[in-house]
Amino acid sequence: MVTMAVAARDASGPDAVLELADGTTYSGINFGAARSIAGECVFQTGMVGYTESLTDPSYEGQILVLTYPLIGNYGVPERLQAELDSLPSEFESSRIHIAGLVVAAYSEEYSHFLARSSLGAWLKENNVPAIYGVDTRALTKRIRDKGSMLGRITIGNQEVPFSDPNVQNLVTQVSLKKPQLYTPSSVSKVEARKHVSGRPLRVVAFDVGMKYNQIRCFTSRGIELLVVPWDYDLASHPADTYDGVFVSNGPGDPSLLTPTITQLNRLISLPASSAKPVFGICLGHQLLALAAGAKTSKMKYGNRGHNIPCTDTRSGRCYITSQNHGFQVEASSLPQGWHELFINANDGSNEGIYCSNMPFFSVQFHPESTPGPRDTEFLFDVFIENVASCAETSSLVPIQLPGSGPVNQPAVPPPIARVPVKKVLVLGSGGLSIGQAGEFDYSGSQAIKALKEEGIYTVLVNPNIATIATSKGLADKVYFLPVTPEFVRKIIKYERPDGIYVTFGGQTALSVGIALKDEFESLGCRVLGTPIETIIMTEDRQLFADAMAEIGERCAQSASASTIDEARAAAKEIGFPVIVRAAYALGGLGSGFAQNQEQLDALCGKAFATSPQVLVEKSMKGWKEIEYEVVRDCRDNCITVCNMENFDPLGIHTGDSIVIAPSQTLSDQDYNMLRTTAINVIRHLGVVGECNIQYALNPTSKEYCIIEVNARLSRSSALASKATGYPLAFIAAKLGLHIPLNAISNSVTRSTTACFEPSLDYVVVKIPRWDLKKFSRVSKLLSSSMKSVGEVMSIARTFEEAIQKAIRAIDDSFVGFAPNGFVDDIDEELVNPTDKRIFAIADALQRGYSVEKIWEMSNIDRWF
Repeated sequence: MVTMAVAARDASGPDAVLELADGTTYSGINFGAARSIAGECVFQTGMVGYTESLTDPSYEGQILVLTYPLIGNYGVPERLQAELDSLPSEFESSRIHIAGLVVAAYSEEYSHFLARSSLGAWLKENNVPAIYGVDTRALTKRIRDKGSMLGRITIGNQEVPFSDPNVQNLVTQVSLKKPQLYTPSSVSKVEARKHVSGRPLRVVAFDVGMKYNQIRCFTSRGIELLVVPWDYDLASHPADTYDGVFVSNGPGDPSLLTPTITQLNRLISLPASSAKPVFGICLGHQLLALAAGAKTSKMKYGNRGHNIPCTDTRSGRCYITSQNHGFQVEASSLPQGWHELFINANDGSNEGIYCSNMPFFSVQFHPESTPGPRDTEFLFDVFIENVASCAETSSLVPIQLPGSGPVNQPAVPPPIARVPVKKVLVLGSGGLSIGQAGEFDYSGSQAIKALKEEGIYTVLVNPNIATIATSKGLADKVYFLPVTPEFVRKIIKYERPDGIYVTFGGQTALSVGIALKDEFESLGCRVLGTPIETIIMTEDRQLFADAMAEIGERCAQSASASTIDEARAAAKEIGFPVIVRAAYALGGLGSGFAQNQEQLDALCGKAFATSPQVLVEKSMKGWKEIEYEVVRDCRDNCITVCNMENFDPLGIHTGDSIVIAPSQTLSDQDYNMLRTTAINVIRHLGVVGECNIQYALNPTSKEYCIIEVNARLSRSSALASKATGYPLAFIAAKLGLHIPLNAISNSVTRSTTACFEPSLDYVVVKIPRWDLKKFSRVSKLLSSSMKSVGEVMSIARTFEEAIQKAIRAIDDSFVGFAPNGFVDDIDEELVNPTDKRIFAIADALQRGYSVEKIWEMSNIDRWF
């Protein structure tokens, strides 16, 4: 068992003031080093990854404002110097590079199995000041309006003059001083790829501020990396000892690096018989452009975040990227033979270039991520395969990009084949009841709005007269009939729609789609969005487990059963405790945990009453439960719109759990490990539109299992839409018509693309509402079967404020998270929760229970 550290609260540090060059001041409290500093004030919109960001050399000399308000939740990992020198995965260099840090709220209490100290303690170790209590939303708006400007953090009376880091050659402060070789075996424990001569394939990397993960991206692919200083004389290096050249990211104005530009110009001017493939990232991209004869310029406030969409000019694909830069390449200045490779889908700025007749290319964003999404890491494969091909053939081979082929040939993006439909049938939710609330009304009404915007005649089947979807003037025609195969078949025969949506009405609509799957073609009605085969695969527990095994993803150890005897045999093989789940069930109906065969028999009796199949799987009760809302279009563009973390550990149905968006205790590695998995899964399943994926995450390791995928709009989708302002159902309806994600406009800005991932600067808390007291014989214990009848959502800048607002909104009699008389046996409530557990926790804290004791009894993460 790994023990997680939770820091005690220290006294507040000295008062601090952030002053901008325009005279604006922001007061706060210092939680870092007690010294004043000056630098360029910039903002970054990432919601995770502060340890990676602070150690990114590209931030050298900058005062970093983090727009996400809650910082420090998962602490800082071990950082012994010996480990820092061996490229630890939680850091991007051996020290903090920012000049100072500005955040809205700082959490000195932290919780993560890798954490060894608070963020404040780490900042003090590195002599870096930090200030919290600042209105970072107002500060960010000012920087957006005025542009990045000089600033200074003043601690006490230690005043320092303003200083512009961009007039300095910052690279001299971050580049290594002498060449260093990194081998695949020493860094990544893999074998080196061989040159035809027998030596390892080697790339020479100019360190102009290199991040550790760029080194890992090469060595993990079998490449020997020789990292050299920024002003290294490559001409003195024997040409037959290396096979390609890489130029890293870094800080500052690229035009100041004349020696590097000169080296690159000489390299790309060599005849084909002597040239080597070249790849640049971020500052390396700008340096390659300058070497080719293009121009660079300073941006108003730059692009710094983990959710920035970039469009491949050749294939039309759009990728979510991690970025950190204040300068850009002027695309209009590119010389003949050079072309734009990527364009920022939001502001239209250049994000990549390539040479059409030589293997030279670069990108402005960070394909190595850390922090941020891993979606474009394949560019390392593109470069390395080109290096290997050139070495193998002893000639220059054109760069081969996915989806568009060799760059020396014209790319022909696939045409947008929109689905030709004029009339669409939308299946709404079944009769609203416990376990099927109004979230699907929200989804259905959004879908109808999207279809009407596209000029499509909509027919709605929905028996609920008092809903938004059935309101006059929304759908063109409404049938107030049960959503059953018999009625839907009759309506299709009468209305003759071109297409049908079965993913907006919850489990009821899905079940109808599955029942009629073999009839749709003969009825002349096309299923829009996610194919029925995919829906069946996600609903049939065994088929789903097999599909996940095909891509090497982990589900809980499980077995399907069609009889009680088969279920007993499965439980015996897996070992108790187990969870029994019914296939094709709504709200966890018929599911539960079994500690022994007697409980198993009772659960199977209920499950087989509602479903022909059950899945018996290993219980992971006590693990964290995490959800992602994922979107995919017909072009394979994928985004994760929102991730959520359950307050309650695994074992309680999501509908009965307090849910927080975004997750609060996941590091960048945790967050993006699960994000990458979500995208791999949705691609493998072939979902078109929106789906929800749920994970169990071991709180003491990076071990995870996929619990399930809902290949439809779920109740979580409605929560995610309202929490982020991203209309998932509206977008999913358009994607079902084969409209690419990057061709849909952002419904909020109206000027940017819908192919982006919302970056929140607030926290959202959802608390369920129960009416269990109305049913005297119903057990109040919360388990894997949903019992709530509704929910409350609150938005705030801190978790404490959000959960207080949510508790008060559930019932007029609730004063919030405070001592109360609702619970008699606190210990029993903490171990076996009912709808009153949140109040038991409040009473427990008042009676002197420690955080550690409450965690041991409830498995609720210590940070909460």
